[in-house]
Amino acid sequence: MEWSITDVQGLAVVDRELGPHRFHPAEYELVRRVIYATGDFDYGAVLGFAEGAMLAGAAALAARTAIVVDVPMVMTGILPAVQARFFNPVFCAAAVPPQNQDPRRPIAQGIAALANQYPEGIFVIGQSITALNVLIELIEAEEIQPALVIAAAAGFMDVDVAKERLQDSMIANIRVSGRKGGVGAAVTLLNGLVDLAAVAYPAP
Repeated sequence: MEWSITDVQGLAVVDRELGPHRFHPAEYELVRRVIYATGDFDYGAVLGFAEGAMLAGAAALAARTAIVVDVPMVMTGILPAVQARFFNPVFCAAAVPPQNQDPRRPIAQGIAALANQYPEGIFVIGQSITALNVLIELIEAEEIQPALVIAAAAGFMDVDVAKERLQDSMIANIRVSGRKGGVGAAVTLLNGLVDLAAVAYPAP
């Protein structure tokens, strides 16, 4: 990401006001970016990282692993950064044509279809709790083993349970606990990870 003077000054305010924290340096870089993007310091408390998630995500990006997102807004938000660095293919669950014989909602059908096609992909869920629940069910059934799951969907119904189930899984994940989240947080997390991965895996 290209940083302006205003960005640098804003991030300095985040650093100063957030103060001491529990995050490793690479994790904190994502935390401060989300706080700066949203203006919400609560993300310093609700963002969680599974052990090894940052390393796993960076390695998967460098390996050109497919990225699966839930909604077009997430896809639009991450495509420029991904295409500028690693050229990972990006697929959107909402764009998968639904099957009439499948009683599930289209977003559920789409995430299931793409998960079965890319079982070791990077999954970024920024809006749909339905997509997150389907993804977790497939993980718990050991049908897929994603390289990384970014779970940032906001909501009020069962979202806490879904994110706790993801936390309890053995899958590398970055999650926004509780009701908070949204497309902006999801996009910021993935784009920040792309920037960090580009440092760890520079172009030849």
